[in-house]
Amino acid sequence: MIQVRNIVKSFEGVTVLNDISADFRDGEVNMIIGQSGSGKTVLMKTMLGLFPVDSGQLIIDTANGEQRDVSKLGEKEMRTYHRGVGTLFQGAALFDSQTVLENVMFPLEMFSQMDEDAMRERALFCLRRVNMPEHTFNLMPSEISGGQQKRVAIARAIVLNPKYLFCDEPNSGLDPKTSLIIDKLIQDITREYNICTIVNSHDMNSIMEIGDNIIFLKNGIKEWQGSRHDICRSDNEALNDFVFASELFKKIRNVENEK
Repeated sequence: MIQVRNIVKSFEGVTVLNDISADFRDGEVNMIIGQSGSGKTVLMKTMLGLFPVDSGQLIIDTANGEQRDVSKLGEKEMRTYHRGVGTLFQGAALFDSQTVLENVMFPLEMFSQMDEDAMRERALFCLRRVNMPEHTFNLMPSEISGGQQKRVAIARAIVLNPKYLFCDEPNSGLDPKTSLIIDKLIQDITREYNICTIVNSHDMNSIMEIGDNIIFLKNGIKEWQGSRHDICRSDNEALNDFVFASELFKKIRNVENEK
């Protein structure tokens, strides 16, 4: 779990996050949603320890069961924290000069003490877990589809058995069918390995499909928190304007409210 407590973050005198508090739970897909400029990416980067906070706490569970404030971790402790973090970028961010298998092995080469055979077996396991076809393992990223590139990126993100998985717009650039497949994969892996998964998204389909715990930001303030099931019955005007902007989702809300 990651516990965010009264986080404030400003840039050049402009407050981007204003007194944010929320819990991001293990074994659930925790989603940060909101319009562009609402503070989603800044919140994610503060949780990753990439931006120092002005005030507040970011409490994480350590490997030995203790709770530590990310903002107070030293350099060595921060490296340990980052080893337990998997990251899925908006673009797959694969290395063009490495094969699919080499891309997934890369974090193991950087951070593990495994020998070559063990690294290879672990990478192969992760590729199979995300349902990558065997014939793609020795291909270059440019030789596989966009959806397959995202699968490889997920395999690379989980290869070190992360405690936390951060996903920045994981469905960006994908068609609706492939987006659903990637959503289901993220949900399955989160539950299977009891990972604390944090997804930054404005994809309404993803929100309504896999949002176990949703934090809605507006102008740097947490306006609402709940599940995808709670959204349809929310009376938060700002959330409703954001989620039900299209006629399709208005119809979905009406159907849910009639049940």
